[in-house]
Amino acid sequence: MRPSTVISGGLLLTACLLATGASAQTGGSEGLSPTLSAIKSSHTVRLGYRESSPPFSFLDQANRPIGYSLELCEAIVEEIGVEVDDPNLKIGYVKVTSDDRIDAVLQNKIDLECGSTTANAERGKRVAFSPLMFVAGTKLMVPKASSVQSLTDLKGKTIVVTKGTTNEQAIQAADKKSALGLTIVVGADHEQSYQMLVDGKADAFATDDILLSGLIVRHKAQDKFRVTGDYLSYDPYGIMFRKGEPQLTAVVDRTFRKLGSNHDLVPLYNKWFTARLPTGERLNVPISLQLEEAFKAMDDSASANN
Repeated sequence: MRPSTVISGGLLLTACLLATGASAQTGGSEGLSPTLSAIKSSHTVRLGYRESSPPFSFLDQANRPIGYSLELCEAIVEEIGVEVDDPNLKIGYVKVTSDDRIDAVLQNKIDLECGSTTANAERGKRVAFSPLMFVAGTKLMVPKASSVQSLTDLKGKTIVVTKGTTNEQAIQAADKKSALGLTIVVGADHEQSYQMLVDGKADAFATDDILLSGLIVRHKAQDKFRVTGDYLSYDPYGIMFRKGEPQLTAVVDRTFRKLGSNHDLVPLYNKWFTARLPTGERLNVPISLQLEEAFKAMDDSASANN
């Protein structure tokens, strides 16, 4: 388990990132920020989704985007409707990948990115993030028969990471620090990285532990692969959106506080992480203490202050 100091520091970092999102311009017609003004004009909120990041953002049997992050984004859309005085906003779904998701926000291709994105200081210079919605960390997926227990056991071997992820950076840093001589290969998305491990093109797949578990369950591969190793990074997740629009940041923050005050956050978590998914699988990942505490901190109700 990671030291509590790491968790506390990470949660503090996430809070600082939220604060940085509420700076700079407002502008826009009718006193609305640029993003909210464009949404009011088009009557549509564009949500960026991932195809293979269960249970955060993935496709159901009918190829429709679903997931925990998307449901949080849908709640934000409702609050945006209140802000722009349009209760009938439409949702447009736009596919993004780990590699192009930040550019999709910066280039105004999407309004909210609803995936499994880590809120870190580097990214916080370019984009804004919602309050904390999950805490993950880099681990390894290896074949069940593999003798690998930690990253050092992969010395001189091949490891696959997904392009544009913090996991890629974490593995590169660990490889350099410990002189492991790893051959690092890159998949375009988590599904492709997983398939490279299946096909024997890599000895391990490194990404966030919850995503590894989600892929194993989704592919019914519990008898073929396992998740192992110490945490190689700390990854607090958030909904991503454009930086420099305090009005939009306030709407996102207000959404989370309403969900927290109505005690909807933990049931929403349980719907996607402990109950059976719409696609039939069950992850059985109970909420962590640090996330539960973060959710409690978003409860502004009278009962929470008594």
